[in-house]
Amino acid sequence: MNPTRWPAAAETPAPGAVTAFSAGETRAMDAALEAARRGPRGANPLVGAVVVDSEGRHLVTGYHRGAGTAHAEADAITQASAAGLDLTGCTMLVTLEPCNHVGRTGPCAQAIIAAGITDVVYAVDDPHDPAAGGAATLRAAGIRVRSGLGADEALDLNRQWFEAVTARRPFVTLHIAQTLDSRIAAEDGTSQWISSPESLADNHGLRNRIDAILVGTQTVLVDNPRLTARDADGNPAGKQPVRAVMGLRDVPEDAAVRGDDGLMVHLPTRDPREALSLLYGQGIRHLMVEGGSRILSTFLTAGLVDELIVYLAPTLLGSGTPALDGLGITTLADAQHWDWDESDGGAVRPLGRDLRLHLRPQRIVALDPQPSRATAEQAQEGY
Repeated sequence: MNPTRWPAAAETPAPGAVTAFSAGETRAMDAALEAARRGPRGANPLVGAVVVDSEGRHLVTGYHRGAGTAHAEADAITQASAAGLDLTGCTMLVTLEPCNHVGRTGPCAQAIIAAGITDVVYAVDDPHDPAAGGAATLRAAGIRVRSGLGADEALDLNRQWFEAVTARRPFVTLHIAQTLDSRIAAEDGTSQWISSPESLADNHGLRNRIDAILVGTQTVLVDNPRLTARDADGNPAGKQPVRAVMGLRDVPEDAAVRGDDGLMVHLPTRDPREALSLLYGQGIRHLMVEGGSRILSTFLTAGLVDELIVYLAPTLLGSGTPALDGLGITTLADAQHWDWDESDGGAVRPLGRDLRLHLRPQRIVALDPQPSRATAEQAQEGY
């Protein structure tokens, strides 16, 4: 595994950056970071924003709730408007540089200018923006802009997202539904349903917000899954992920995964990096890898998993299909280590009789530079 390595950060502050911040600003940035952790991981970073008045009083808090929803800055401004609060002369503290482009939502830099905010403090640069991004636009409008406050925490919060953006690949969520003894199917191949109804509903909620879901050809041949997002009644949800099948064998013409909506794609490769490159080229920015054992192990061994979600059922099988097909680890010193992830509802949550475990690769501190900005073309793909 090759964990993402990030520095202590703030080594190259933005033009005009100030290194001294008040105690009130520090508290507000801490609150913004805490708010950011409430959001879901995926194609977009976790971002939080807090607005304080000239006396340092906390007015509103916003955070990003996922692709297509209001950005943290816009969320905070909208809340203030709904409460009848005038933000003229206020300071906004945000965990990521405000965006300056139109993606699924409008540019936050313009929303901040329109709100009358006169001071912006952000933690780290947004690698999605070209060099003359949101900070430059704000300064040009006469707004005081400072950066670097909370940079270490902000970089760590989104280190896997930064890695995916820099590598030009989708953010990868790996999902496993398993028994206490790490089996995903019984000896006769039966697997429905290891997870509780509540876990299944949670999984379908995730399917509804990802760009694509990936399984291997073996899973298609054995389980014949539909891989669709469905509501509590089993009906198709409004937004459906692309259904990706990875492997060299053909996908049968009558396979359920083909559907009739044209959203199935066959990736004729066993190389996970090639698969991610192919999907990225098709506009996929958040991928969920769902099985089987060989595919799960392939992505884990390659160090290409940014988020791990495990539904753990209080069930024992004693034999059957293991969740993983070996990671090439022969000694404890080479073991993969994961950190509990408190974002999006917490690291451990009960779902019916199951436990939902939420993890991300363990942080390793090294000397890699802060992620560089991407091209203007990439910026247009922003969240």
